[in-house]
This record gives sequence, C-alpha cells and structure tokens, in this order.
Amino acid sequence: MQRIIPIIVCFIFGAFMLVQFFVPHRVSVSAYQTVLDWMQIIFVFTLLVGVISYVKLSSKKITRTQSGWGYNLIGLAGLVVMVIFGFWKGTGERTPFLWMFNTIQAPMQSTMFSLLAFFVASAAYRGFRARSWEAGLLLLVAVIVMLGRVPLGSFISHWIPDSANWILNTPSMAAKRGLYIGIGLGTISTSLRIILGIERTYLGKK
Repeated sequence: MQRIIPIIVCFIFGAFMLVQFFVPHRVSVSAYQTVLDWMQIIFVFTLLVGVISYVKLSSKKITRTQSGWGYNLIGLAGLVVMVIFGFWKGTGERTPFLWMFNTIQAPMQSTMFSLLAFFVASAAYRGFRARSWEAGLLLLVAVIVMLGRVPLGSFISHWIPDSANWILNTPSMAAKRGLYIGIGLGTISTSLRIILGIERTYLGKK
C-alpha cells in the first residue's frame, strides 16, 4: 500500500497535466493554475527538507571531525547567520542580509565561475589538438566562430563574422535540433514510464 498510493497519485496528476494541455477550457486552466500554486507550496517544503539534510550532514561531519569538516563548519555558520539576519532585519535594501549577499556570496560565485574559464581552456586544448582531420576541422571551425564573435574578426576580414554566423545558423543549428528532438523523445518516454508506474526509482529502494 505504501507504494500503490504514490503510484496512483502520480498517475492521476500526470494524466491530468497531459490532458489539460490539450483542453483549453476555463475550468481546465483554473485547475492547472491551482496545481501550479500547490507546486510552489511543495517546493518550499522540499527546500526545507534540503536545508535539514544539509544541517544533519554537516553536523555529523563536524562532530566526527571528518576530512574537510572545517568547510562544513563555515557553511553551516553562514547558513545560520543568513537565516538570522533574514528574519531579523529582512532582505531589502541596506540590510545585513543583502550586504552579506553582495559582499560575500556574490564574489564567491563570481570566483567559482571565473575558475570555470581555466577548465574550459584546458578542455578546449585537449579537444582541439589536430590529431586527425576531424579534430583539425573542429579546430578550424572553432577558430572561425571565436574570431567571428569578437571585433578582431571583423577587423581581419568581413567574411569571418559571416562564416561564423553561417556555421551557427546552419550546421550547428541542425545538430542542436537533433539533440532537442532526442531530448524531447527521452522526456516523453520517461514521463510515460513514470505516469504508468513502470519507472519507480523515485520511490526509493525496492
């Protein structure tokens, strides 16, 4: 019974969302909006579950002084401080919460994203080495596209931006559409498996 009820609920709501998409009646639209509102409420509770899980995991690593427990301590302290400031002074302008977000959280995010540039450059170096004619063609196309996206390409020759636009709009777009079709078919098949109760991994262990 613990597995039958979730499968029935999943089937009912999945079938409703599927049928509702093709029934533009005001009752259907109103019911759909109600479901979306409930989804927002459920999202809040899932966020709370995530916070509780993070606190439990961090507390366990701190008490056992496992490897990297200092980072967990800093993360847990930051979480507690941000929550206190958020409830105490709010999250508007000139509040401690917003100050910490703009001066600590945002710079750390920028640092993490800036580090990705080095990983991208390293991956590009390994991927663009012309060890075969396919890799050489990929290198040539990448150089044309990169030069066509910056003013230097227009300064060298007008055909470089035109070639870059053609590559992005024709062969690259064809590959993108193929990927989108594959993603769509995979999404449809996975959704049907979940709605029909064939895919049950969301229920946990058997």
